[in-house]
Amino acid sequence: MPQMPTSSPVKIGLIQSKNSAAPAENVERALAKIDEVAAKGAQIVCLQEIFNTLYFCQHEDERYFELAESIPGPVTDRMCEKAKEHGIVLIVPIFERRAPGLFHNSAAIIDADGTMLGVYRKMHIPDDPQFMEKYYFTPGDYGFRAWDTRFGRIGVCICWDQWYPEAARLTAMAGAEILFYPTAIGWIPADENSVREAQHSAWETMQRSHAIANGCFVAAPNRVGLEGSPGGETIQFWGRSFVAGPSGEVIARASGDDEDILVVDADLSAIERQRIAWPFFRDRRIDAYQGLLRRFGSGDPSGL
Repeated sequence: MPQMPTSSPVKIGLIQSKNSAAPAENVERALAKIDEVAAKGAQIVCLQEIFNTLYFCQHEDERYFELAESIPGPVTDRMCEKAKEHGIVLIVPIFERRAPGLFHNSAAIIDADGTMLGVYRKMHIPDDPQFMEKYYFTPGDYGFRAWDTRFGRIGVCICWDQWYPEAARLTAMAGAEILFYPTAIGWIPADENSVREAQHSAWETMQRSHAIANGCFVAAPNRVGLEGSPGGETIQFWGRSFVAGPSGEVIARASGDDEDILVVDADLSAIERQRIAWPFFRDRRIDAYQGLLRRFGSGDPSGL
């Protein structure tokens, strides 16, 4: 059966928070913020990456594995109750303990009746100074997916995934009308101001390009504030969560310094109009993309 376009408008809610070292406190504060965005009419609400802890990947310490929990588990059980209470869809990113010694950077997708629709597991795992995620997270093995919710068909990727056009394309090809990118990205102290602004511009531009190339909405909640670690490192998370429309326009952008919430109207009927006007899916040369399955190069035996 062909996918029928969604014609009704939807309100997207993004929650941008500062986190403490107390997971239980972070959960309670997130629940209060969900109440707040729901009161403002939000229907699909997304929290930031690993919403209930500090960003512990600034260095390697096996004690942080104790922060992980299963899905379903205590945190997602409470979020299922909250989704049902307000009749909203929730995207809940947490550190997942899948099995003994097997951990993922994941997001639970919960429908408006409190039903767990599924889990997305982060596919691209970075290993950079103060973003040492390969020590903690196994790459996802479910691929790029989309879920039908009460308010539209959504796709979820996580942070480092947002730099890869292949991830956005495959999620959109699965029928996602809104691409959500829960995020934890910021500057390290050594970054000069010019570098900082260039990094932020690249981050936002890349995701806006996914909206354009796929003719869909993109929503990216980022954390905000300074977070340190016992190893002495710090990251200044730059906030600026945003929602972009199908032509890449920024509909709303949050603060760069403080906690914030966004509740944004998204007219999902604009997706089909945009794809008719800019028919990128129609004009794709699917017969000519075999090289994308290579790590690098054209595969020309001459090596040129």
